[in-house]
Amino acid sequence: MKLRPLDDRVVIKQLDAEEKTAGGIILPDTAKEKPQIGKIVAIGPGKLLEDGKRGKMSVKKKDEVIYGKYIGSEIEIDREKYVILRESDILGIIER
Repeated sequence: MKLRPLDDRVVIKQLDAEEKTAGGIILPDTAKEKPQIGKIVAIGPGKLLEDGKRGKMSVKKKDEVIYGKYIGSEIEIDREKYVILRESDILGIIER
């Protein structure tokens, strides 16, 4: 996939939804919640500031992040689901 986001946008590959609950109940496809965790696959050059310079991005490729439930634009490329959103819409980075 070749997709280059602009400005302070990032492309996130959605991780798969949980197949079963913590109690062991297997969920059908219709009951699965949209995942809010994903891995960054591409980042833009940074927000263009008033002085003409680019702001530094706080995230990098391969970071695993949490983002809002109804934020961003969902796209599908080569049967893979991605979300494009602004860096400011990312709620946090998962550190393992």
